[in-house]
Amino acid sequence: MSAPALSLSADDLAAGRRLFSAPARFRLGVARLEQLPPLAGVEIAFAGRSNAGKSSLINALTGVRDLARASNTPGRTRELNFFDLGEGRMTLVDMPGYGFAKAPKADVKKWQALLRAYLRGRPGLARVFVLVDSRHGLMTADLEMLAMLDEAAVTYQIALTKADKVKPAELVEVHARVSAAIARRPAAYPVVLATSAEKQQGLDEMRAVIAGLLAA
Repeated sequence: MSAPALSLSADDLAAGRRLFSAPARFRLGVARLEQLPPLAGVEIAFAGRSNAGKSSLINALTGVRDLARASNTPGRTRELNFFDLGEGRMTLVDMPGYGFAKAPKADVKKWQALLRAYLRGRPGLARVFVLVDSRHGLMTADLEMLAMLDEAAVTYQIALTKADKVKPAELVEVHARVSAAIARRPAAYPVVLATSAEKQQGLDEMRAVIAGLLAA
């Protein structure tokens, strides 16, 4: 059985480009639940392992260099970082990278508690994009995040990153494996995206999918 295909029209793609041509700016960073800002437009979050390329993808989608600060030290993002897109039309949220191999256990527990509280108590959160490195596919830390999202009943969609770093046949294989792995997960959106921030691959499609959530 083949994975569901992404069906986008020229109008869908144009809507995505329009949305992401609007101004994007950093709003605030949140380390504690009581710091969460009021909802502003549709909210979209990005999750992923510490080296999955979240910051690079957010910067590439918005076209704003260093909007999300990429660090040479994986896992350095320890807050929920909120970005405004289109002057209140949409909020993008960069979640702390998971897979905290070198972080103190107390910090890991604190971040996990913040994430769970955010996911369960954010009614305006339309979708979480879980970024998965194309070179590795789903790993244990990814599966733990998917379980957290299933438990919170938050719709999520997998976006493979760094697609330019693998051969086309390998990308097809990892795409098929990931699609099969999420097929029966209750909160998973069934269409897996493939992207490359460096080569701009799949970004128009991802922008269109996100823009479509405004009208959902």
